[in-house]
Amino acid sequence: MAWIQLTLSSSEEHAPRVGDMLMGNGAQAVTYRDGADTPIFEPRPGEVTLWQNTLVTGLFDAEADIKSVVTNLEKSSILPTPLQYKTDALEDKDWEREWMDNFHPIQFGERLWICPSWRDIPDPSAVNILLDPGMAFGTGTHPTTAMCLRWLDANPPKDKTTLDFGCGSGILGIAALLFDAKHAIGIDIDQQALIATKDNAERNGVSSKFDVFLPSEQPLTQVDLVLANVLAGPLRELSDTILAFVKPGGQLVLSGILERQVSDVIQAYQPDIKFDTPVIDGDWAMLSGTRVG
Repeated sequence: MAWIQLTLSSSEEHAPRVGDMLMGNGAQAVTYRDGADTPIFEPRPGEVTLWQNTLVTGLFDAEADIKSVVTNLEKSSILPTPLQYKTDALEDKDWEREWMDNFHPIQFGERLWICPSWRDIPDPSAVNILLDPGMAFGTGTHPTTAMCLRWLDANPPKDKTTLDFGCGSGILGIAALLFDAKHAIGIDIDQQALIATKDNAERNGVSSKFDVFLPSEQPLTQVDLVLANVLAGPLRELSDTILAFVKPGGQLVLSGILERQVSDVIQAYQPDIKFDTPVIDGDWAMLSGTRVG
């Protein structure tokens, strides 16, 4: 089946209503995209934030009467008349195959690779994590995760206990275990993330050494290494909780921080952590340091 995409520009305030109108006029799906270069880095949990200039796209069957759809939309008081819009033909494809073709093995540092299960492993002698993109955040493609993975490659936690705070897919805890960490704990507020972490740990042969918990069930323990790849807000607000997991002399790695937020995050962990020089990747930063004492 072929499709037609109808795209129009809207304000942040009106974009959800425009999407509803597209659905009401027969759209099979609606997507929202940034209409300018205004990325949203840190929405609050559960918050759906759109852009000041939002592009709203409705996906219609190729046989749909787009002129009638446009006529109906022009009757709305929230859209300008005449309506400025764009249409694009979209040929039908094997979308699952198309999606899979976009993911390839990625190398982090010297020895670590993240490999989708449907791809050949480039270097069988390397440290290879088998990980498929899914619902839980963290497949290594985002700079915040990539910096943590490169840190683990450069600082393998052999025989150390590790905590993956905000574990998502479990990628950091799994990487630590494949670098011969003694044991890993994963904590996340999302039950789906815990399921994904256990599934991924099983796939990579480390499930017996990887325990996962909701925050309300997390054990009161201290570990040699804490990895927290979340966002600057939670890192600041939960600094006491995160610090409590780090042994004296233990290591702490913090990511999910915009470069402009580095000083505020550092302040939240002082004087307990002696930080190394921040690592920067684009707009993002990673902090690593050692607990004093």
